[in-house]
Amino acid sequence: MPAKDPSREAYFPAIEKKYGEKMKYWFAVMAKLEGEKYPAQIAHLRENFGFSQAHANALVMYSRGSTSAKRFSTISEYYKSITPQQAKTIRAIMKAIQSKYPNLELVIAWNQPMLREGTKYVFGISSTKGYLLMAPWSTAVLEEFLPKLQGYKVNKKTIQIPSDWQIDAKLLNQMVKARSAE
Repeated sequence: MPAKDPSREAYFPAIEKKYGEKMKYWFAVMAKLEGEKYPAQIAHLRENFGFSQAHANALVMYSRGSTSAKRFSTISEYYKSITPQQAKTIRAIMKAIQSKYPNLELVIAWNQPMLREGTKYVFGISSTKGYLLMAPWSTAVLEEFLPKLQGYKVNKKTIQIPSDWQIDAKLLNQMVKARSAE
């Protein structure tokens, strides 16, 4: 799939080549699965045809009417999709980091706000219904900072914080510095 093409159709040539059938065939398979839940449709393609998760997701989502994985073109669009409190907190987090590291570019990637240095992602954040998840893009950085993250729920690749988190600029900038040094 071309890196800059977020459309589901971008996967179709690879699907045809890898699984040996034209898209007409795969659309017929999906028509038989109409009304099934997303996980059942994905499982059917993976178990019966050996689809990868990415190919199965592209076909299922396209069949459900989603023609593109891209939901936001700008950071402003992203902020409008979340609660005002979450938007305020994310803005403050990004501002705290970018004031120390102005060379970092704020972009939307994987439908989430991310900071990157060239092509290397160094920090990201996502919102859920009840909290935010920060990602320093490195399990080594997470492990290094575990002692400073007591009181937070630390997952495999993210740190859960409340939507109204009091910004710890020192912690944020130390994590970004460690990630940038990798």
